[in-house]
Amino acid sequence: MTTTPRPHGTPPLTGLRVLDLATLFAGPLAATMLGDFGAEVVKVEHPTKPDPSRGHGPSKDGIGLWWKLLGRNKRTITLDLSRPGGRATLLQLAATADVLIENFRPGTLEKWDLGWPELSAANPRLVLARVTGFGQFGPYAHRPGFGTLAEAMSGFAAITGEPDAPPTLPPFGLADSIAGLATAYAVMTALAARDRTGEGQVVDMAIIEPILTVLGPQPTWYDQLGYVQQRTGNRSANNAPRGTYLTADGKWVAVSTSAQSIAERVMHLVGRPELIDEPWFATGADRAAHADVLDRAVGDWIAARPRTEVLAAFEKAEAAVAPIQDVRDVLADPQYQALDTVTTLDDPELGPLRMQNVLFRLSATPGAIRWAGRPHGADTEAVLTELGLTEAELTALREEGAV
Repeated sequence: MTTTPRPHGTPPLTGLRVLDLATLFAGPLAATMLGDFGAEVVKVEHPTKPDPSRGHGPSKDGIGLWWKLLGRNKRTITLDLSRPGGRATLLQLAATADVLIENFRPGTLEKWDLGWPELSAANPRLVLARVTGFGQFGPYAHRPGFGTLAEAMSGFAAITGEPDAPPTLPPFGLADSIAGLATAYAVMTALAARDRTGEGQVVDMAIIEPILTVLGPQPTWYDQLGYVQQRTGNRSANNAPRGTYLTADGKWVAVSTSAQSIAERVMHLVGRPELIDEPWFATGADRAAHADVLDRAVGDWIAARPRTEVLAAFEKAEAAVAPIQDVRDVLADPQYQALDTVTTLDDPELGPLRMQNVLFRLSATPGAIRWAGRPHGADTEAVLTELGLTEAELTALREEGAV
């Protein structure tokens, strides 16, 4: 059984304290990324309405499996921020924290007298990351916002799918995940500024924005040329051959020829070197205009061979190919196994548990998964006792319904 390696040095974010007040999925993912590299993350959930990710997707023995991933490396406590005791306790926690991540609709924290003026008064060094669908201002700011809406609004869905088929949404949290990674980066940027100024600040992260960034130069193309990218399925307007191809044994592979030299190698491999001499073969865009010819050449060659033979031949020719893999293939893939991309840890509730490892490797101070997502409120008493609350104060919070 593969196990998560123990760090060789102190994790780089050791000593950083993060309060995760967010739910579903961008804000919590940002906190997970910070926790993976040593930050102490305290997940704050409502006493009776936990993070919906605990019940999102398949579960085992009543335990949500998505939460095991998203909640890893987090201590879990409960607080009702709308109650006086919950508000006061959060301000005490904020005074000890470096970062607070939330994704309530704009104005919700302010309604509870927990806005930036109150939080920064409790801790002038605090970084407050506010993750919402549309940002803190503008005509859409108070609308409910989800990643699906960002995938639609950003232009992603408009360019995804076949030309004669409807726009296509991803079957997973794409925009949320991109925003989560961007939020972790934004938090670290704000902390770097704090190192110079001694003061915290507010991070305003709108989920509709990071996905627009990763879509590339579409706004610039339109601004300068009036060009609007269209749906092209698996084809590219910038190079060919490029797409997915079916092998003789009914499996799929993906081929890319972004580099001219790779395109030429593929043509030699599939027995069509004469196409290299065509005037249109010299640029990616011109090759894309002749994708039908190139796809037939590549597709016919691949269709006559089983996938193992195709992959071996492409590797020998130093041409770019990859198998189309589902999760079963991913877990068995030798490259992923070598990288320990999906690692195994021992979970008190589920036993041996596989999940994606930390996002990147550091040679001297690597991150690690210390534990998977913990039960709702499992650390409330421990965290609040460490904060200095007495048993009488904890009892009062319980009686108030604040924890």
